[in-house]
Amino acid sequence: MPSSTLLSLDAAPVLHPAEFEKIRRLAYEHCGIDLHNGKQSLVAARLSKKLRELGLRTFQEYYDHVTADRSGAAMATMIDFLTSNHTSFFREPRHFDFLRKTIYPTLRTRPEIHIWSAACSSGEEPYSIAMSLLEEGGAEAAASVCIKATDISTRVLETARRGIYPSERFQGIPMPVLQRYLLKGHNASADRFRFRNEVRSMITFEHFNLMESIPGSYRCSVIFCRNIMIYFDKPTQQSLVARLSARLEDGGYLFIGHSESLNAISHGLDYVSPATYRKPVRQNGRS
Repeated sequence: MPSSTLLSLDAAPVLHPAEFEKIRRLAYEHCGIDLHNGKQSLVAARLSKKLRELGLRTFQEYYDHVTADRSGAAMATMIDFLTSNHTSFFREPRHFDFLRKTIYPTLRTRPEIHIWSAACSSGEEPYSIAMSLLEEGGAEAAASVCIKATDISTRVLETARRGIYPSERFQGIPMPVLQRYLLKGHNASADRFRFRNEVRSMITFEHFNLMESIPGSYRCSVIFCRNIMIYFDKPTQQSLVARLSARLEDGGYLFIGHSESLNAISHGLDYVSPATYRKPVRQNGRS
């Protein structure tokens, strides 16, 4: 076989402009991700691996594969490849300190406290919320705090539901905290920790696309929606913040990522501190 043929078989597939536009529009329409023209190389690099796994030769074939899959699994996988699921326990720790020391004391007499982790990834954020409130409220918090944790990725939700993580994920967390809320594995699992049932019972994990409206009359006191709006354009950010605000009770708090800002959109929330906003309390039917 000629060497040129070998090279053509091994070469990475080329993402042509028309193919990029189809993938860009598909991601935007499905979950609001804004893949502008500067992202073409990133898209090609991240999806090329998936093409090889599937034995596909072109990005058009991959696009056809995703759109033909009525189960939604191929779409979810594509979004996984296009976004970063990087997270960590107690990421941006000032939010958890504020939740524990400022917000929770005003809520602790309630029979139920509802908190939403709106892009929970592999679970580190909602487990950090639970540990923070357990440190402050103990059994009282365990009985009253209800954490809804949602993500568009079924893959990361599986990890979150298991509640099992390698020990290196807990670096920097004091050992007494780990001993209170996690169980250390044995033998082949000696390098892993699993959250205790009393922590896991505080969290409900659900698949959810933030571009959709939440059904029913769900209201919460706190929403964490951090490091996800960086993927959205301004109109999508504004629409999302409006939907989130509608689910906040009066006086409720919204946390966003420290690399994000609401300065360029209309939202009606009061600025509290960097990446922290509060819904005004209405008086006599007016805010």
